[in-house]
Amino acid sequence: MWGRLAACATLEAALTGRAQCPPQATSLPHIALLLMAAVVASAQSVQRRVDLPADSPVTLVTVDWGDTGATPRGGAFFVDVHAALSLRNSSQKRVRAITMAVLSQEVTPGGKGSVSVPSLDVAPGDTFPLTIDLRLLRPIGTSAPVEVKLDGVLFDDLNFYGPDRLHSRRTLTVWELEARRDRQYFKKVLETAGRDALQKEMLDSLARQADRPQQGVQMVRGRATTTDPERELAFAFLQMPDSPVEAVSGMARVSGNEAHAPRIEVHNRSGRPVRHVEMGWLVKDQQGREFQAASMPADVSLAPGRSAQVMEDAAMRLPGASIQSMTGFVSSVEFADGQFWIPSRVALTDPKLRKAVAPSPEEQRLTQIYLKKGPAGLIEELKKF
Repeated sequence: MWGRLAACATLEAALTGRAQCPPQATSLPHIALLLMAAVVASAQSVQRRVDLPADSPVTLVTVDWGDTGATPRGGAFFVDVHAALSLRNSSQKRVRAITMAVLSQEVTPGGKGSVSVPSLDVAPGDTFPLTIDLRLLRPIGTSAPVEVKLDGVLFDDLNFYGPDRLHSRRTLTVWELEARRDRQYFKKVLETAGRDALQKEMLDSLARQADRPQQGVQMVRGRATTTDPERELAFAFLQMPDSPVEAVSGMARVSGNEAHAPRIEVHNRSGRPVRHVEMGWLVKDQQGREFQAASMPADVSLAPGRSAQVMEDAAMRLPGASIQSMTGFVSSVEFADGQFWIPSRVALTDPKLRKAVAPSPEEQRLTQIYLKKGPAGLIEELKKF
């Protein structure tokens, strides 16, 4: 029977009665088998491509799609994208960071993702790797290929190239400013206090990273789903003396292990107009453990001396625990002229802030260099900048 099915020209021909195969092959059981065969074939073979603009400052050298494939689950596919790209800096500037969008179906929830690589230092003409390991969703019956597209590239002069559909310019710029802040701090430690002091800073950072809770916090759009009684819970705030924006008050609706509809009033205490504020959101469970729940970005039009509300249409879920308290803090500010504010290293020496704010991607990278190459390797890395 399977041999007769294989001899049919196409699934479409079988379904329309134009197949050149025995009549019994177009019965409902055989059509079901053909449909199953089509699903299996689709799962085994996923079209994929890397799509870069003609004037892109990075060009594709090689791509290995590995075991990229799709697995049927109910009425959709899980699309596992595993790709290793080699890219060349084709510009005349040094590349500091990059974001690539990965799409299996742009309009479907779960159909798109992204990969960002901060803390790069790629000279003109040099190549660098970019690894993609993502799981996306795609409805069964969709034939669009998996696409990898450039969302943005940040250069050493902080100029940006790309469509920025994922708002990666802001994220990559903040990461680069944090990287410069942290490298300068560690270089100053080396210059003023020596190698032993730098080594102590690395050990302290590693201990801080190890102490951070690993429990996953889930973010979902819309309202929470728990049936526990709901209450309003006020935010406490960590204040940074040099922040141009101050968090004044805030509330969220809390029910059991879920919180939703956070809203925070912020005040511009600087003399410059502000167009974007990012708030950090921390939660503490009944055992006293604190978790970085989310980042709350908000576009605002905030003149000097004015206030506005930061709101998020999302729910935060803390698996296996109940929310007892919440804390917020201003993590970055973008002014109307495109300049940014980020917390200083001095501000981050405050014990509460040091515990709340995660080490930057650059600090984590430097500690890994220290682990692999020791103090000498770390010092050589710091001398590059």
